Amino acid sequence: MKRLHVHVAVADLDRSVGFYSTLFATRPAVLKSDYAKWMLDDPRVNFAISTGNHSGKGVQHLGVQVESPAELTEVYARLEAADRPVLEEGRTTCCYARSEKSWIADPDGVVWETFLTDGEATDYGVSPALEKLAAAEPRNCCAPVTV
Repeated sequence: MKRLHVHVAVADLDRSVGFYSTLFATRPAVLKSDYAKWMLDDPRVNFAISTGNHSGKGVQHLGVQVESPAELTEVYARLEAADRPVLEEGRTTCCYARSEKSWIADPDGVVWETFLTDGEATDYGVSPALEKLAAAEPRNCCAPVTV
């Protein structure tokens, strides 16, 4: 079963953890000095906040988190059918987790992450240069993908 992912950049992690813990009526499942994540079942969402690695504050990206390789293959096929440049990041460490992921931006530049998480990590990891993806033009039938 898939789960919606929302990642928000915040200015003050402690203050935001307090706010979202009250809003969701639960503490984060993961809490680090620069990152917090709630794995909610009602609504079914992976909601994360962080203080670093972002330009600006507010919603940084949305995503679809899957629970199996078969679901990931299904979602990846939809990314390819969307006729937008896809950034295939592959195996990576991000947000204190090890995952397999790809990225796409909608026609208005809203960035979406699709991923399968299969382990924890001790460091935040790195994020790709998503600004280029958000500004990319749609692919045509014969042009190579350039991101």
